[in-house]
Amino acid sequence: MVVTNAGKAEVAGLIGSDTQGDVTPFDYIAIGTGTTAESASDTALENEIQRAAATGSRVTVNVTNDTLQLVKDAFTFGSSYAITESGVFNASTGGTMLCRKTFDAINVTSDDTLKVTWKITIS
Repeated sequence: MVVTNAGKAEVAGLIGSDTQGDVTPFDYIAIGTGTTAESASDTALENEIQRAAATGSRVTVNVTNDTLQLVKDAFTFGSSYAITESGVFNASTGGTMLCRKTFDAINVTSDDTLKVTWKITIS
């Protein structure tokens, strides 16, 4: 996973109380079929096919509540896809991408659902 440059800037704004009006929390997970390796300069998925609101919580990895966990329980599909990328965003369309990850294909068909979980640990 790579945290993007734009994502870092947005997180910096979320930290301070005087800057929070200019930024938006990251509550959306997107999936796609892009295969180009992730980069800090990325601003979008290479080939996004779906984006949905996720359920967020804080969980513990190293110290209490050090990790943002975002879960989308059921992406559904009308066609077959080889899902190879995912990202975290702060809007239902457009917006700022916090991070992106590419991976080996997860093949889905119109009868499938896909659960996606992101864990972003602050360390």
